[in-house]
Formats: sequence, C-alpha cells, structure tokens
Amino acid sequence: MLGLNTDASVNRLKGPTRPVVNEYARSRMMAAFEFVDTVILFDEPTPLQVIEQVKPDILVKGDDYTVENIVGSDFVLAKGGEVKTISLVEGYSTTSLIQKIKQL
Repeated sequence: MLGLNTDASVNRLKGPTRPVVNEYARSRMMAAFEFVDTVILFDEPTPLQVIEQVKPDILVKGDDYTVENIVGSDFVLAKGGEVKTISLVEGYSTTSLIQKIKQL
C-alpha cells in the first residue's frame, strides 16, 4: 500500500502552483510499480490516519527524513514493524523540474 497526498493536500502544503502532476496521474504512476498493490489518497497534512488504520509492517520514506522524524514511525515501531528510509535521486524533484522549466 502506498499513501499519496490528494491535490488539495499538496496545494495546502506546497502552495498554489502545486501539484504540477495531478493526483490521478501520480496515483497511476505509483500503481504501475510492481511492488505497489494499492494506492490510497489522503487529504490530511500527514498520513498518520492511514498508517493507524492500515497498520503496516514496514513504513518507508525518503532519506531526507530520519526515522525519528517520519510521521507514524512511533506507531509502526510500537507494533513491532520496521521503518526504513530510501535514497533519493540527487537533482530529481518537482522543485528542480520547475526551476529547469523557468530557465527555458
């Protein structure tokens, strides 16, 4: 299961020019990964409600976070689960894409 912010949630968190890619397209891209069986859209600022309802065995977030700063990590760890971070690809982000487009 993969939790994904709704367009409204992204807009509230990142401002009126975001998201660049709408929730339908983002959820389709994420669902295309073989290891993703379900995509759940959430409208709250964080996925805590989804995490508490789904009770995942493993919680994964990008390594721009530490385990201690990942929302829901305390809940997952208390249930005996694991919290992992994965490496981000340097220079690959929506922010860098927007900056490149503005330079054209």
